[in-house]
Amino acid sequence: MRASVRQDLLSKCDERWRDATLDHFAYGPSPDGAPATFKQRYFVCDTHWTPAPDGKPGPIFFYFGNEADVLLYLNNTGLMWETAPDVGALLVFAEHRYYGESKPFPSDEIRDHMRYLTTEQAMADYAGLISELELEFDPQNQAPIIGFGGSYGGMLASWFRMKYPHLVDGVIAGSAPIWSFMGERPAVDGGYFAKGVTFDASESGGSAAPCKDNVRAFWGVLRDLASSSGGRATIAEEMRFCEAAEMSGEDDWVGVRDWVAGAWDTMAMGNFPYPSGYVINGMGTLPAFPVRAACENLRWGDMTDRELLRGMADAAGVFYNHSGDEACFDWRADVNPETSEVLDFWGYQYCTEMFQIFSKDGVTDMYWEDAWDPAAVSAGCEEAWGVTPRPMWATQEWGGRDLRACSNIVLSNGLLDPWHGGGVLLDVNIEHSVVSLIIPEGAHHLDLMFTHELDPLSVKQVRMQEIEYIQQWIDEVRGDHKAPSAAAAAAPRSKEGAVLTGRVSTAPGSFKERQRVWAS
Repeated sequence: MRASVRQDLLSKCDERWRDATLDHFAYGPSPDGAPATFKQRYFVCDTHWTPAPDGKPGPIFFYFGNEADVLLYLNNTGLMWETAPDVGALLVFAEHRYYGESKPFPSDEIRDHMRYLTTEQAMADYAGLISELELEFDPQNQAPIIGFGGSYGGMLASWFRMKYPHLVDGVIAGSAPIWSFMGERPAVDGGYFAKGVTFDASESGGSAAPCKDNVRAFWGVLRDLASSSGGRATIAEEMRFCEAAEMSGEDDWVGVRDWVAGAWDTMAMGNFPYPSGYVINGMGTLPAFPVRAACENLRWGDMTDRELLRGMADAAGVFYNHSGDEACFDWRADVNPETSEVLDFWGYQYCTEMFQIFSKDGVTDMYWEDAWDPAAVSAGCEEAWGVTPRPMWATQEWGGRDLRACSNIVLSNGLLDPWHGGGVLLDVNIEHSVVSLIIPEGAHHLDLMFTHELDPLSVKQVRMQEIEYIQQWIDEVRGDHKAPSAAAAAAPRSKEGAVLTGRVSTAPGSFKERQRVWAS
């Protein structure tokens, strides 16, 4: 990861380590002999930290790290870096336990001690860190603390504001699908993700018109050819599989299917208007609008079976061969080792408490029929990790759609991001600043990224509104409360049902594909 870090940013930060409590919710020795603490990494960047005119300390911007090396977020969260000089903010980027270098156990032992990987434990880590930062930098408790997070980090940020409102004064939560769990009222349409990817691959989403129909046709061709040795040889030849990755039996088609689907799922999340490596953990670069680039390989009507295989290999290659250096494909491998590790550990989190609903129907989306079957998914979790999910836990713990008692949470979503269908797409409580900001041309938390000359107008407007809310929260802490400005009030928020236009709804079928979806 360090090879991809922006040294101009890293040079402004101090890398620090703290002793974080391994189990915040138990007393006495651990039943498995685990240590009482582990080393948690975080970065403090004080270049822009300056006091207010009245001498009170500047605000603290705190990034809630999610399922990757924290340097990925330090490297990409431009909203924090670009806003800091205007408000005199101290920046803190905290790493999530079990990810990056904040691993409580050696690599050869960690899978035997996964029980301590939960959102509640991670947030308790952050609560402890913020308390320590206050003692060090703000002993009089005068500095406003503003939280930031994207994707799972956005979920953590919003939930942290609900659970620890005394430690953070407001949060910007980008692309946070907090309404994607069982028990929601009304229930979430589990088809939202697959429909979101399909929209990106459609003419309405800017892609070649025949693309989504060719993708839909590909799965049947793959399944049928895989039923014979000759057909499997054809697949391997046309899709340029490495010799060591040839299909050994007809059941291997499911693995190939999920490998291809994983490319489409992740490219849709990273469907940014400029080249970016964010969704591949900073290890390389995808082209601008990668879904559109992939669809150029499937832009013809009436493609033959062999043409579909070759076209799909080239389409998946936009993702798996983004460097252009791969002579052949190994469908059993992920895009890079960093992503593989993230997928592995996220699989455990999914199988315990992050049990989100996913489905496909092969009609309103470009995938295959795969109805949501929690029993089957649970069986896969038991086989992979020896754990049984708690299907209702997230809704019980965080309240589902009932956010009436919350305050100071801005939830942004881009309509090119397939996760938006599991997010908050309507204002909950404008008076208490629990609001939804919509970016029609935005992919996965585009608003949190650095500004770019190719940014669409909608993301520029949303960033302005987010900065307005940040300033409002700072003023409230400093005793200079004021209502949101006219600009903030005019934010492009959603109306209930306004964005539910057929592109909101399905996703990953097999257990492995469900893991791939979170490779961002």
